[in-house]
Amino acid sequence: MAFWRTQVVPRLVEVGLSLKSTAEPRARVCAGLSGTVLELGFGSGLNATFYPPAVTEVLAVEPSDVAWGRAAERNAALSIPVRRVGLDGQALPLADGSADCALSTWTLCTIPDVEKALAEVKRVLRPGGTLHFVEHGRAPSAGVETWQHRLEPVQKRVAGGCHLARPIDELLTAAGFDVVTLDRYYAPKEPKPWAATYEGVSRPR
Repeated sequence: MAFWRTQVVPRLVEVGLSLKSTAEPRARVCAGLSGTVLELGFGSGLNATFYPPAVTEVLAVEPSDVAWGRAAERNAALSIPVRRVGLDGQALPLADGSADCALSTWTLCTIPDVEKALAEVKRVLRPGGTLHFVEHGRAPSAGVETWQHRLEPVQKRVAGGCHLARPIDELLTAAGFDVVTLDRYYAPKEPKPWAATYEGVSRPR
C-alpha cells in the first residue's frame, strides 16, 4: 500500500482533478486571492493558471514529492515565487500572520486531523485574511449521504485517506471561521456520492 499511496495516488489525483469540470470552480475560488497565499494540498500545481495578478507569493503545503515534482513546470511558468513550506497542514512551519489568504481545493477530505489543520490555517492568516475553498463533502441528501458512508472505507483505502462525507461548513465553523459565502451543489456528470461540493470563502472570527 505504501507504493500505491506514494507513487500511484498522486498521479491519479492529478488526472482526476485535471478534468475540464474543475476549471470553473478553481477560477471562482482563486479570483479573490491577493498577496501571500497559503495553499493547502498544492499537488501538481493545478491552480497555478488561476492565480490572479494580485497574488505576489504562494506558500505551498504538499506532502507528496511526486506531486511536487510534477508541479515544477507549472511553477516555472509563473511570474511569482512558489515556495514549498511544509509537508503537513496539521503543523505549518510558519509564523503567526504569515499569509494574506489561504486556498484549499479538494484537500480537506484527505487531511487526517482536519480540525488541527484548520486551526493552523487560522493561526497563519493575518487579521482580515480569508480562506477560499472548493471541497467535496457530506451530501445534502440523506440517501446520498448513506451511500457516502458505505463507500467511504474503500475510498479511504484507494484514494489516500480521502473521506467522502466530511461536513465542510460545520468543520469551518467549529474551527473558528465565519463562512462568508457558500454554494453547495452536485458537480455535473459525477456520481453523487463524490459530487457533493462546498464552494466559498470563510474568514477567521
